[in-house]
Amino acid sequence: MQRFTQLFQQVDATTSTNGKIRALQAYFQAEEAQNAVWALYLLLGKTRKRLITSRILRDIFLQISDIPEWLFEDCYAQVGDTAEVIALLLPAAVPSLSTSHFPLHHWMEVIIPQVKAVKSEVALKELVISWWFSLSSVEVFVLNKVLTGAFRVGVSTKLVIKGLAATSGVSEAVLAHRLMGDFVPSIAAYTQLIQHEESARVPSQPYPFFLASSLEEDKFALETLAHWQAEWKWDGIRAQIIRRNGEVFIWSRGEDLITEQFPELAQGFLALPDSLVFDGEIVCWQDDRPLSFNHLQKRLGRKRVTQKMIQENPAHLIAYDLLEYEGLDIRETPLRDRRSLLAASLQIADPAVVTLSETMPIESLENLRSLREQARDQAAEGLMIKALDSPYLVGRKRGYWWKYKVDPMSLDAVLIYAQAGSGKRANLFTDYTFALWQGEDLVPFAKAYSGLDNKEIDELDQWIRKHTIEKFGPVRSVEPIHVFEIGFEGISQSNRHKSGISVRFPRILRWRKDKPAPEADAIAAALQLLEITYSNR
Repeated sequence: MQRFTQLFQQVDATTSTNGKIRALQAYFQAEEAQNAVWALYLLLGKTRKRLITSRILRDIFLQISDIPEWLFEDCYAQVGDTAEVIALLLPAAVPSLSTSHFPLHHWMEVIIPQVKAVKSEVALKELVISWWFSLSSVEVFVLNKVLTGAFRVGVSTKLVIKGLAATSGVSEAVLAHRLMGDFVPSIAAYTQLIQHEESARVPSQPYPFFLASSLEEDKFALETLAHWQAEWKWDGIRAQIIRRNGEVFIWSRGEDLITEQFPELAQGFLALPDSLVFDGEIVCWQDDRPLSFNHLQKRLGRKRVTQKMIQENPAHLIAYDLLEYEGLDIRETPLRDRRSLLAASLQIADPAVVTLSETMPIESLENLRSLREQARDQAAEGLMIKALDSPYLVGRKRGYWWKYKVDPMSLDAVLIYAQAGSGKRANLFTDYTFALWQGEDLVPFAKAYSGLDNKEIDELDQWIRKHTIEKFGPVRSVEPIHVFEIGFEGISQSNRHKSGISVRFPRILRWRKDKPAPEADAIAAALQLLEITYSNR
């Protein structure tokens, strides 16, 4: 536990990429496999299960300290994280804090799981207190984050893999592939992960996804356009469908196994030959066109999908790529050849279940821009642009695949509510609610927290503090004066919102200081966008 918290401090304290990699490399070189595998599990964010809520930890702390609740809340307003506030305040409340003598694997396998056997609030309180008293302040913070399922550290998956690759001598691409899918933290799993010999593949194991970067038009203008193709960029969820060992497995880009949420896809792909892996976009599909993302959302996160749900929100895969053919990894094969194999593999597929994505040649930059302008007519988000000779790589590698999205829809809206952010922005009002006019009333229609620079955030924060009308817990109602242009990727009907609409990926495009609040947009303008969107579907 001590060595892991030291690693946590080292990678969290530096912004140097090389510094983080060196710290990771040194840790994995020195640590025993039984601890290293749990460190890897935590660093990769594999632990998502919440064992105790932040509220319960807060209440336990307040019961054992002399710190009043109002002071704790003020500290939280500055820090923005309950686990960290407790770790910072605990030494003052309990001066005799120790440090753990148990290794990380013992905490993760033996000590922390004791929470599941606790039968009463009193027993839970005593258990947590006993742990806190046996740890240092930093160890308390790590423990609290693990207990609440919110452990995060300032290091990306890519850097963790780089550090492990430098230690083991196994390539980053191989490690990334081996870490995809389910990962059980055990000595056997860790030994298999870092061994140089190729091991037998788990039938359900997906490949790391290859991601596109936003198009840089100036650089792309220098390319030979005949070497590139364009596809529509659909608004669904990126997925791999694996057909191996007589079964079908469906994985999301977030490494969630979602087979049970799309039983009709799983059944449809059983009709295809074995030993194939497809990459594509899952959308809800009707009359040869995609439905809105709202339909797809009704299928996500469900443990059981009813027949009615399937009928109302029929799932479909638009296939982009083929990663495995006849059991062979073909990711290094050029895209044009992978596409040929993909088309051949789908010849016997049910077109109601899967279709091959349409590709378009790129004749000129003007032609490319024209195609992008047609995207909304196709109910698409824009274009994907791919080099015909590109391999299927790992992660985001610039120069091979580009995304060229349509300009966002936008509306001018009035700021009506503000709330403090979290973490480093806990002492600033950075989460905003915006409203549109409906007659003489302002109706909330979107929340956004990104798009302003630091100077604008500071200016708006000071204004909010001076122009608060009411307080509702952490939320402040402010004078409806300032207008902001809010951009979003899509708009749909919603019975859950007072405005009757919901928008996808809202963000602030600019602060309209030139525009008075009465001239902001009305709900009618949003409904016009909604009508255009649905007419294109």
